[in-house]
Amino acid sequence: MRAGVWFKALPRIDRVLVDLTIRVADNIHSASLAKCLFAVVGKLEGLLESSVLKSLMLIGRPLAEKISLKAQKLGNTSAKSWAADSSFALFLAIMHTNR
Repeated sequence: MRAGVWFKALPRIDRVLVDLTIRVADNIHSASLAKCLFAVVGKLEGLLESSVLKSLMLIGRPLAEKISLKAQKLGNTSAKSWAADSSFALFLAIMHTNR
């Protein structure tokens, strides 16, 4: 919900299916219901992964490059690899979006 995927990308029927299942069932015994829920969860997972990758590319990479250049100017020779470090870029993207 926080990423906006719940309402923007999921059809109403998928949202209703998940909401009703959460409200009514403690355990899922139906194989067909389980398959439908797995399909919805798979959609959400794919959409969330793509939003994280998008923020990594749009926010994290440029921040990592800027920080890397500033650190290199200050004399840190190992900072050159920071711009290509995807974990560092992901960290910066997450920190930027959470402030």
